[in-house]
Amino acid sequence: MKTIKAQDYSIFFEDGKYEFLTNFLKKKDYSSLFILVDSHTKNKCLPIFLSKISEEFDFKIITIPAGEAFKNLQTCQDVWQELTKLKADRNSLLINIGGGMVTDLGGFVASTFKRGIRFINISTSLLGMVDASVGGKTGVDFYELKNQIGLFANPEMVLIDVNYLKTLPQRELISGMAEVIKYGISYDNNLWRVIASSTEVSNLKNMAELIHRSIEIKNEIVTKDPKEKNLRKILNFGHTIGHAIETYFLQDSKKNTLTHGEAIAIGLICETYLSYKLFQFPKKEMQRIKDYILAVFGRVNFNSNDFDSFLELMKHDKKNVNGNIRFVLLEQIAKYKINCKVAISDIVEALNFYLS
Repeated sequence: MKTIKAQDYSIFFEDGKYEFLTNFLKKKDYSSLFILVDSHTKNKCLPIFLSKISEEFDFKIITIPAGEAFKNLQTCQDVWQELTKLKADRNSLLINIGGGMVTDLGGFVASTFKRGIRFINISTSLLGMVDASVGGKTGVDFYELKNQIGLFANPEMVLIDVNYLKTLPQRELISGMAEVIKYGISYDNNLWRVIASSTEVSNLKNMAELIHRSIEIKNEIVTKDPKEKNLRKILNFGHTIGHAIETYFLQDSKKNTLTHGEAIAIGLICETYLSYKLFQFPKKEMQRIKDYILAVFGRVNFNSNDFDSFLELMKHDKKNVNGNIRFVLLEQIAKYKINCKVAISDIVEALNFYLS
């Protein structure tokens, strides 16, 4: 598969990507090289990465705890402190090896340290490959509210190696499919048809093609609207409700934390229902989407007693204007509408549709 050219960096897929990276590092002659990993990718992915680099480089490894609960300013502070102790300067490079949490946080850390050092993203999760590592968004959660602190900053490059997916637990692999489904139903009907042909995610022989097409879609959208003024908002389909539910489960110690994809899967079902209710999205297709997502992700256990908390968290969504909750909705597959106002009663109805 061909390299995808983004605004001012490239996303590499080819077999020679590690050789290219090796030559890039030699040519740039950075003052120091740092690798950011979490406790999972340090054990599972870092050895693979180091075995692929043909030259001996003096990488300094910084490790953070794994999990969304650590995607916060305290972790950033720990990494900034470590960079300072290891004498990083403005000509240093940070290589982020991990899923979306690592590339989001690592990009933010790099872009703010000494007013900005350069960074590279090596995605190791399906979610990171198709979403987090591409598009220039960096950031962290604030009081468990998703991605409230951050900025736009592009990496020097992104490397996609599907072999890292073999290191993932099945739950994490499935989690990433929520974003791939989103691209299909909101933007590319052909992609949706391919996805819907099988609910056995781990058996999808064309996973590399699905990843490549998903990145093509995101890159096409981001290139046209890098700062999310208009078109890029469609990438948030399923996320207004999904992010609120993800945050709620993260905050409530009595509930098991959801993966990002599990929460977004709920959002996709609910926001497809809102599309049906408000814009006559085809009922048959809505039911097909719901059945497919539930077959892949299963049903998450919550009830109407949780709805008020979901709604309160939705008030913090970044798309909101003057306190009004704004949605991205669909008229049909791949035909979207942005900045949609939705009544609270309709959101409750959508949540009940998920539970029904």
